[in-house]
Parts: sequence; C-alpha cells; structure tokens
Amino acid sequence: MASRRILIIGPSWVGDMVMAQTLFKVLRQQYPDCELDVLAPQWSLPLLDRMPEVRRGITMPLGHGQLQLGTRRRLGLELRKQGYDQAIVLPNSLKSALIPFFANIPQRTGWRGEMRYGLLNDVRVLDKQKYPLMVERFVALACEPGAVLPKPIPRPALQVTIENAQSIYADKVLVQASPEQKVLALCPGAEFGPAKRWPDKHYASLASTYLDRGWRVVLMGSAKDSEVAERIRRSLPPTAHGDCINLCGKTSLGQAIDILSQVNAVVSNDSGLMHIAAALQRPMVVVYGSTSPGFTPPLAEIVATEQIPVDCGPCFKRECPLGHMKCLVDLEPRRVVASLDQLLAPRERA
Repeated sequence: MASRRILIIGPSWVGDMVMAQTLFKVLRQQYPDCELDVLAPQWSLPLLDRMPEVRRGITMPLGHGQLQLGTRRRLGLELRKQGYDQAIVLPNSLKSALIPFFANIPQRTGWRGEMRYGLLNDVRVLDKQKYPLMVERFVALACEPGAVLPKPIPRPALQVTIENAQSIYADKVLVQASPEQKVLALCPGAEFGPAKRWPDKHYASLASTYLDRGWRVVLMGSAKDSEVAERIRRSLPPTAHGDCINLCGKTSLGQAIDILSQVNAVVSNDSGLMHIAAALQRPMVVVYGSTSPGFTPPLAEIVATEQIPVDCGPCFKRECPLGHMKCLVDLEPRRVVASLDQLLAPRERA
C-alpha cells in the first residue's frame, strides 16, 4: 500500500513554523510512513531541514500578502504530479487555500477563515476556549473534528549536526576566547513590534551582570535588530566590548540555529528566536510585554517566563497604545537574573 502523502501550507513567521513541528510529529505518530512536504517561504527551509519529520520543504515563490493568482495556479498544477492525499492549510487566509485547490488534492483541511468554503472541503470551526494554545490549533487539524488531542502534545525539537554547529560556534562566538567560557545569548528583537521588546537599558544591565561573572555575551537577531543590539553593546564599558559580540544580521538562519544550540543560556523577547531556542532545549528566560505565554509559550522544560501584571495588558498590540511601555519598562533586570540563575543552578551543581 502506498504511503500517505500530505502537503502542509506553512505559516509565514519563524515562531509559528517552529510550533508547526508539533503537527508534523503528530502526523508521523498517526501515519508512520507518511511523506510530509511543507510549502513555505524560502527563509524557512533551514528550519525544515532540521525537522526530521519533513521529507522536503517546497519554496513558496510569493511573498506574504501577494495574491498573483496565475502563479498560484501554475504551482498548484505542478504539485498535482505529486499525488497528495491531503493538504493541511495552517494560515487562515483565502490565498493560502488556493494552491491545494488548484493541485486538486482530495482532502483539504483547515480552519474556517476568509470565505474558504469550496477551496477547503474539510473546514473546521475553531473553538478558542477548547484550543487556547496555537500548538493545539495546529495539532487539532491532524485529528478528526472534536477528537481529544494527544497528551502530552509533542514539543518542537530541532536537530542539528553537532560538528557543523560546533564549527560555526567556534568561528562566530569563541573568537579569542576559551572554549570553556560560558556564553549567554540575548535576543533583543521582535519582528511583531516594539511592544514586545524589553528596553535596551535592561538588556545592557543583564549583559553587564554576566560579563562581570566572566561570561561572554552574544547578541542574536536579524539585520533589523542590528542597531538596537549595537546600542546595547555601546552602553557597556569599553573593556567589556571584546566579550560582547553583535551577530545581528551577520548569520544566516541556519547558522543562528546552530549557534543557539551551543550557548549555555538564552534571554529573549517573545520572538521567533525564542521558539528556536526552546526547540533546542536551551536554558532560557523569556520576557513578555504586550503578548502572553498563555497563547504561544516556549515549549521546553528548562524555561522561565517573566511578565508583570498591568491594568492595560496584555494588549497584544504592536506598539504601546498608551505610550508608556509600563509592562516592559517596569520589569527589572534583577528579576530576569534571578530567574536565569535559578534555572542554571541545578546544571552548575551537576
């Protein structure tokens, strides 16, 4: 009997793609011999390469928000040749359901979204109270409507090639340093917006604490985060600059994954790199501002979250509607230091 072939229409955000691995794992549990392909943006291929459940990633040639109906139709017709049995559409947009329709995939599954009846023929109605977590909403699409989800839901677990990871880590992070020197990765960016970003001065204070203890600090993020990372670095004493490395925009996503797999600890905003670090099982403290760990928590064991209660939050806004950023400004670095120290204490005693 031929194995089941499934096409996933993947999400457009780093964190969401990491969390989608929970769905891939459940599909593998249900159909051990299934062939699982993921149609996703080009940037996500290094993530998919580190997910053993995925047979291959297929590059989505269109950017986020682009319709280009003709291109979608041509891609759908090309994918017909693969003979997929099912498509699972993770985004809720109408556009995302077009390619599986053009590919004539017999079962096209997804949540009810933007007028997708007909494009999808296995339309689910989301009960947000029943599935409060995004990973639950992903996994539910692998199950029959109303079915009890597997417990526990498997966590994302990215796999790196140790030799490659150690090589890039030595090249980018351990320059003129002892291999025994501990390294703290800071992820000060957040693609969603400034209401998720812990203030620069707090990251600088945190960095200073660990630099004083003899650690090395590496600032991780995209090119968009380079300026804020450099502000953090410049605010430190000049004598500390040699042990604080700004890698924002200086690594590929694959290299960033490999580097994060080797660091001793991570402090991050609620961001894509946070989900990557969680999937690599790094000891980590996550700082929450406008968002909440009740929807997209880090799915790992050695993790703590820090968030202070405010009357106006969590607001889930990109920018603070009141302009004061109280939820992040009033979250003091000493709290994060205490949380991280508590996470690391058992490992240091071992």
